[in-house]
Amino acid sequence: MHIFITGGAGFIGSHLTEKLIAEGHAVTVLDDLSTGRRENLAAVESAPGFTFVEGSILDAALVQRLTDKADFVIHLAAAVGVKLIMDEPSRSILTNVGGTENVLKAALREKTPIFIASTSEVYGKTTKFPFREDDDLTIGATKNLRWSYACAKTLDEFLALAYAREAALPVVILRFFNTTGPRQTGRYGMVVPNFVEAALDGRPLLVHGTGEQSRCFGHVHDAVEAILRLMKTPDAFGQVFNVANDEEVTIRGLAEAVIAATGSQSAIQLIPYSDVYPEGFEDMARRLPDVSKLERFTGFRPRLPLARVISDVVSEKRAARGGA
Repeated sequence: MHIFITGGAGFIGSHLTEKLIAEGHAVTVLDDLSTGRRENLAAVESAPGFTFVEGSILDAALVQRLTDKADFVIHLAAAVGVKLIMDEPSRSILTNVGGTENVLKAALREKTPIFIASTSEVYGKTTKFPFREDDDLTIGATKNLRWSYACAKTLDEFLALAYAREAALPVVILRFFNTTGPRQTGRYGMVVPNFVEAALDGRPLLVHGTGEQSRCFGHVHDAVEAILRLMKTPDAFGQVFNVANDEEVTIRGLAEAVIAATGSQSAIQLIPYSDVYPEGFEDMARRLPDVSKLERFTGFRPRLPLARVISDVVSEKRAARGGA
């Protein structure tokens, strides 16, 4: 198959590209390199069937041209990371909504099967656990701009599922939960690489709020495997899936695990959210996914443990420092 991946030079996209090339597929990557990096694709740059196009998903004509050549589209390009969303909310909304609309309209021409990346953020302030794909969503007030990302991705989902119902477009929604692993950068507030870098430097690990808020961190290899399984599951079209590991940890517990894994003498320092984010930020105490639907449809359940996630990120960061 010829697969078109938007955001393919990014963290998840580059791992997915490598796997698809290894399986013998042709892959075209579109990325504007605003958050993705060309070096993420170094392993496949000279591979037969691989094409890289530098450009924006907001360029509708370019998106249409690349989609027309594809047998399958995986739309991962987005403005991501809480810090980026808070710093540049208007650009983030435009990218996330306008870009997705362009990709969906392009896929509509030939009814090209398409996966749309969404996020656990859409669950908002929901307090019913674990989060199931058909649960009601509870989003915060519009004055709190943190919720602009959740609203934009929710609109992406509505639009995709509307095309599925009205035009029989084969669409799958992927709700990613805190996917991490090698190649993820801490530049946009991603907590695991930030903690690992701080621990290796001997700097304090900065934990926001009380540190008792909990999250579930999934390995990027599991996320890629979930995508590949869903691509081979025709019954998945028209559905929404949580793509996640359900191993829960507090952020303080995560910091402690990183310190232990690195053998660091770093301290844990609690800092108020107001010292990090502009006005309009609020956090959730807990995020816990139900992944039974993914397992039911594909026979696969993400299980790589947090210890493996941390170990792989530590190994990568140490290698980048020459093994230090």
